[in-house]
Amino acid sequence: MKVGVLKEIKPQENRVSMTPAGVDLMKANGHTVYVEKNAGTGSGFDDSLYVQAGASLLDRPEQVYEESDMVMHVKEPQPSEFDMIRKDQVVFTYLHLAADLALTKALLKTGSVGIAYETIQDSRGGLPLLAPMSEVAGRLATQQGAKYLERTFGGRGCLMGGVTGTPGARVLVIGGGMVGIHAAKVACGMGADVTILDMNIDRLRYLSEVMPPNCRSLMSSPALIRELVQTADLVIGAVLVAGAKAPKLITRDMLSFMKKGAVIVDVAIDQGGCFETSRPTTHNDPVFEVDGVIHYCVANMPGAVPLTSAIALTNVTLPYALKIANKGWKEVCRQDPGFALGVNYVEDCLVCRPVTEAFNMACTPIESVL
Repeated sequence: MKVGVLKEIKPQENRVSMTPAGVDLMKANGHTVYVEKNAGTGSGFDDSLYVQAGASLLDRPEQVYEESDMVMHVKEPQPSEFDMIRKDQVVFTYLHLAADLALTKALLKTGSVGIAYETIQDSRGGLPLLAPMSEVAGRLATQQGAKYLERTFGGRGCLMGGVTGTPGARVLVIGGGMVGIHAAKVACGMGADVTILDMNIDRLRYLSEVMPPNCRSLMSSPALIRELVQTADLVIGAVLVAGAKAPKLITRDMLSFMKKGAVIVDVAIDQGGCFETSRPTTHNDPVFEVDGVIHYCVANMPGAVPLTSAIALTNVTLPYALKIANKGWKEVCRQDPGFALGVNYVEDCLVCRPVTEAFNMACTPIESVL
C-alpha cells in the first residue's frame, strides 16, 4: 500500500502522525511511504531522518493525497484539504466528527473512508489510540491549571500545594478515566486537595485503591458537582463518551457560585466541551474569562509537547496502520470488531452510531458496506 504522512496545518499543531521509526517498519513490511516535507519538524524529526528510514519526500499536500491509498494525520482534515481527498481513499486520523457537523458533511462528499483513532476499541472496550493523548492531556491540564491560577495570569494567586501553614488548592476532576486519573495524579503530586468524580462504582473502587491519600473518589451527580464547584480553585473536565458529543456538566449559572479567579480546564473540548461556556481556543490564545472564571479550552493540548506526543501516538497507531496496509480496511473490520468501531463513514454513509445520534442522521450498519 502507498501510505501518506501529512504535515499538520491546524494552528499550533506541531505533532506528526508517524515518526521515522514508524516509516522504517512500514518499509520493512513492503509498503511505500510518502511524507510531506517538514511534516516532522515541529516534533523534532528532520526530513533527513525520514529519508534515512526509506520515505519519499513530497513538496505539497496535494501530491501526498494524489499518490497515497491511505493518508494519515493527527488532527481532522482542514477545509483547504477537502478537495484533495480522493474517492475510496482511507483517511486515518483523529476525526471528532460528533462535534462538527460541517466537517462531517464535507467528508461525506469526498467519497473516502474515514477511520477515527478515537473510536477504535480493544478487546476490553478501551480506547487504545486515544489513551496516550489522554495521558498527555490529563497531565497538561493540571500543569496549565496551576499556571493560570497564578495572579499574573488573572487567577486567584493560589499555589497548588500551598506552603507551611497555608492551604493548598482545591482541585475537582470530573471523570475518572485516563484523562482524569492522570490529571488527579499530577495534582496530588503537587500537594493539592483533590476530588475526582465518576459514575462507575467499580472505577471508583479502583481509584480509591490507587490514588494518594490527598485524593477523594466520589460518585458523580449534578447536585454534587454544583456543590463542589463552589469551593474549587481548579476544575478539570475529563469526561468522555466514545465518539459522541460531550455532556454539559457545568452550566453557565454555576459560574456565579464559583470563586473569582478560579480556573476551569475543558479537556473534552475536542468533543464539544463539557462546560456550557466552553469554546475552542489555541495555544497562542489559550484562555478567556466568563463571570470571573478563567477558561482554558485548547483543542489540541498534546500539541504543546509534540516530541512526547508524536512518539506516544506512533506507538499505538502504527500497529493498526500496518494492519490496514497489509490486509485492507475491510478485512481488518471483519477480523476485529473493535477496529470496525473506528470506521466513522464510508463514502456517503455514516456508520458510527454516536456521530449519527449527535446530528440526528441515518446510521448505516457497517456490515452493509463490507
